[in-house]
Amino acid sequence: MHRKLALIIGGLLSFAALAAPSVEMQTSMGRIVIELDSEKAPKTVQNFVQYVNEGFYNGTVFHRVIPGFMIQGGGFTVDLEQKAAPRKVDNEGKNGLKNDRGTIAMARTADPNSASSQFFINHRDNASLNYPGSDGWGYAVFGKVTQGLDVVDRIAKVSTGNRSMHQNVPLEPVTIQSVRVIPEKK
Repeated sequence: MHRKLALIIGGLLSFAALAAPSVEMQTSMGRIVIELDSEKAPKTVQNFVQYVNEGFYNGTVFHRVIPGFMIQGGGFTVDLEQKAAPRKVDNEGKNGLKNDRGTIAMARTADPNSASSQFFINHRDNASLNYPGSDGWGYAVFGKVTQGLDVVDRIAKVSTGNRSMHQNVPLEPVTIQSVRVIPEKK
């Protein structure tokens, strides 16, 4: 019991040391750097970083691309098989962050607390997704692109179509090759 508690506390302390962690997302179309806001969205950032550290996003795709709206990824393989994402996170949409161009937010179903691993990067300002939104919750923003917005723009321009039960799927897969936390420079 004490060992488990020590591991949890140690993990929280190392997470707390990353006041504003950034992640590097290598995609088949280029590199995107995202600064995460652990102050305003602590549960969401912790959940996302845990998926990053587990290598969950490596080899997934941007499976839904709508130019002038957003690019969504983090849950499907190249074959559009949904990965099991066991952890859900409470909706932190009321954190004051806005779904503006270049921000990253959690994707979810109609259940406001259903977000797990899937995320989207806003391709434009999407005020309708902000808290309180049409459902009283909005979509929780938890960071912003600091490098690679041109990559987001290129991804948003790919040709899409319907595939299986999915719409707006890139005809040529846009792969998330790897995501890693960028170590802080001292």
